Amino acid sequence: MMENFEIIEDKTLELTFVVKDESHGVCNALRHILMQNPDVEYAVYNIDHPLTGKPEMTIKTKKGKRPRNALKKAAEELHNQSADLKKLIDEALE
Repeated sequence: MMENFEIIEDKTLELTFVVKDESHGVCNALRHILMQNPDVEYAVYNIDHPLTGKPEMTIKTKKGKRPRNALKKAAEELHNQSADLKKLIDEALE
């Protein structure tokens, strides 16, 4: 999995990374969750080319807060939401 995640820049209040083999769907969901965190000043991503580009995301946090912690928390929340959605679908299709 680590070959799909590459940190480009890691500063005290800003983290930029690339998530290979992902699309707008995952990146936008992650960005949305990050922006709900009051410790996050902004979270943005860009994909240079829709077919060959790799998503590059930047998270900037407020003073005294670490972007790595915000990312971990957002990833956990995205995982939980995905599991809940899968459960709802599974139950609906039984």
